[in-house]
Amino acid sequence: MQIKTPDIGVDKATVAEILVKVGDSVAVDDSLVLLESDKASVEVPSTSAGIVKSITVAAGDVVSEGSVLIELEAEDGSTGATEVQEADASQKTSENTPTSLPDKEIMQELASHQPAVSAAKTPTGSSSVVEVQVPDIGVEKALVGEILVQVGDEIAVDQSIVVVESDKATVEVPSTVSGTVESVEIREGDTVKEGVVLLKVKTASSGAEAVQSTAPTTETVPVTAAKAETAVEAPVASAPSGDIEIAVPDLGVDKAAVAEILVQVGDTVEADQSIIVVESDKATVEVPSPSAGVIKAIHVQVGQNVSQGVALVTIEAEGQAAAAVAQPAKAEAAPAAKAAPAPAAAPQAAASVEQAPVQSADKLTQEQSAANAKVYAGPAVRKLARELGVVLSQVKASGTHDRLMKEDVFAYVKTRLTAPQAAPVAQAVAPVSGLPKLPDFSAFGGTEEKAMTRLQQVSVPQLSLNNFIPQVTQFDLADITELEAWRGELKAKFKQDGISLTILAFIAKAVAHLLKEEPYFAGHLADDQKSVLLRNEIHMGIAVATPDGLTVPVLRNPDQKSIKQIAVELGELSKKARDKKLSPKDLQGANFTITSLGSIGGTAFTPLVNWPQVAILGISPATMQPVWNGAGFDPKLMLPLSLSYDHRVINGADAARFTHKLTKLLADIRSLLL
Repeated sequence: MQIKTPDIGVDKATVAEILVKVGDSVAVDDSLVLLESDKASVEVPSTSAGIVKSITVAAGDVVSEGSVLIELEAEDGSTGATEVQEADASQKTSENTPTSLPDKEIMQELASHQPAVSAAKTPTGSSSVVEVQVPDIGVEKALVGEILVQVGDEIAVDQSIVVVESDKATVEVPSTVSGTVESVEIREGDTVKEGVVLLKVKTASSGAEAVQSTAPTTETVPVTAAKAETAVEAPVASAPSGDIEIAVPDLGVDKAAVAEILVQVGDTVEADQSIIVVESDKATVEVPSPSAGVIKAIHVQVGQNVSQGVALVTIEAEGQAAAAVAQPAKAEAAPAAKAAPAPAAAPQAAASVEQAPVQSADKLTQEQSAANAKVYAGPAVRKLARELGVVLSQVKASGTHDRLMKEDVFAYVKTRLTAPQAAPVAQAVAPVSGLPKLPDFSAFGGTEEKAMTRLQQVSVPQLSLNNFIPQVTQFDLADITELEAWRGELKAKFKQDGISLTILAFIAKAVAHLLKEEPYFAGHLADDQKSVLLRNEIHMGIAVATPDGLTVPVLRNPDQKSIKQIAVELGELSKKARDKKLSPKDLQGANFTITSLGSIGGTAFTPLVNWPQVAILGISPATMQPVWNGAGFDPKLMLPLSLSYDHRVINGADAARFTHKLTKLLADIRSLLL
């Protein structure tokens, strides 16, 4: 059996340490290899018990998801799929059933043909109680969001039994067997992973006993034969089969534009190959294919605006052929036993459930259904909302991570039925008013049209929101003579460590300190325009100029970091911005922004407040100026500050006090320690 690199949240990681050696006996969940990335260190556990047969990586190797790390040999001598496929059907005993096979790929293959076999991990061969486990949902861990059944319930194959949720998706786990729920092994809020037992189900027939029988039966032979026929294509069999619809992922924005289509109908693509490029005013994201296969249809065009969940392309996965071979193996069970969900497409599977065609009972418009898709809720809750005509964005959530529960929907409906209808709140932001068409310039020498970059185009709506903000700019000058001298002393040492120490690192630290004292400058005007939302954390946007335009990655919690840490992160964010490697998360959540002209030139400017923020600080190039000391003029390095703010939230006196405090901090940075 092969132990592969799991999804660790990054494209690549380095093998930091190998924790076992050839010949070692390992148990399930024993740590085998330590992987490190720039984000975290992760120990890769064993998914099966056995003996280390070979180690296919070395310390220092760079690996990605799916890379083979270790090969295990089961303690009974079996080494994986090949030995099982070569075995004769007459040699299959209770100790060699599919439930004892260490190879995860064989488990998935058998699950797609006989769901009951995949779930029937019984303690003894004669028991009719089967265990239903967490399938591969595409992430290492997930939370139990809701348990949909109780002890004593009668359940059918493919009936949803548990809702599990991660930061990527909410998935309803279906039962792989029919019968009576004998026990529930987990509770809401538990953290589970692939293979954890969810339920124990007492089957209504002796099907489970037949699987565990020592003698071959008419039901086990077709599965064995089908497995043998596809032995050569074992790696393909573990891939998703059938048509896979690839949808727009969560980009952190309501809409994005299709910038480039990288494939054509009929093209053969590999797993994780980029197929579509979508752009928003925050990021450029390449959408990868979750599986190898052939492009069957393309549903979008270049320039089309799309939102999360919109179908981009349909892929005919290469696993289809293997699935087709196994279909006759259990034709009599075809109506009830559907193929297990494709592991790599778990997030897409959740999205497709949420976008199921509206049934006759639905009471929502297309626009309301689209609004519901943006709310954090499970498929069962979404179905209930469609049936009751509830817009989920209006419902207060009570679940973990603000997840909407069924009880929340019922409570909302009850409130609406018993309370008088409230008058609609005026729209916080009016629609952008249009400008008249340009005049004809043909009589004045004509024109030449040149397209704006995609980043500039998608920035227009966001920048237009500034038309509705009563913005004022407060100007000031900070004496940074001593600060610049200290920075000059530190630069050489920082440079030896590969760190660029700019004045911006000191400014970010000083501003973060000041925002703790002046929280309104990092707040937001509420939608009803009657209150201000004060943030609990500081996340600072740092404007970065790129060849395609200005982008604003976010520096997280600068108030909790040293100037050295801030300098390192500023360098990393700037490099990612110029290389177009920023992720949606790198651009979300800022509550204050700093924009700097660096050494380009100018004396002052009025930066635009970036809604929904209420303030932005502009930095112009510092210049030597004569400053009166009471008896004469001293040469001082003066830094121009331009603080633009939303006058609905911040008074002019407060803005003047803010910049004055900032000049004092920059004049003597040591005051941050007091």
